[in-house]
Amino acid sequence: MDIKRSGAVASRGGPGEYFTGTVRVDAPFSGSGHLSGATVTFEPGARTAWHTHPLGQTLLVTSGLGRVQRDGGPVEEIRRGDIVWFEPGEKHWHGAAPHCAMTHIAIAEMKDGKAVDWMEKVTDEQYGG
Repeated sequence: MDIKRSGAVASRGGPGEYFTGTVRVDAPFSGSGHLSGATVTFEPGARTAWHTHPLGQTLLVTSGLGRVQRDGGPVEEIRRGDIVWFEPGEKHWHGAAPHCAMTHIAIAEMKDGKAVDWMEKVTDEQYGG
């Protein structure tokens, strides 16, 4: 058993090359070398760049109001209690609504030591701000 104490790892900002707006990443975790995750908070209007996950990704929305979109699909609203699954290799993005922050726990399995492939940033037009 391994207990990771709350606050033991400092919060960090989401890297500007992968995020638009103010994003905070807390409590990153991994398990058995195959699982990757973190609690991610997006301030209003903040979002990820387009990306994929080799083995898919699960989002557990813990607070606020957000948006998600898979390539070719509509922008959809997500809220506290929602669970979002992205298929392996499915190009997508996720983030906060324009006027409301959103926090989720993001979980992905790693393949060959990699959990995500980052792509281009989501434009304001795609976001629908």
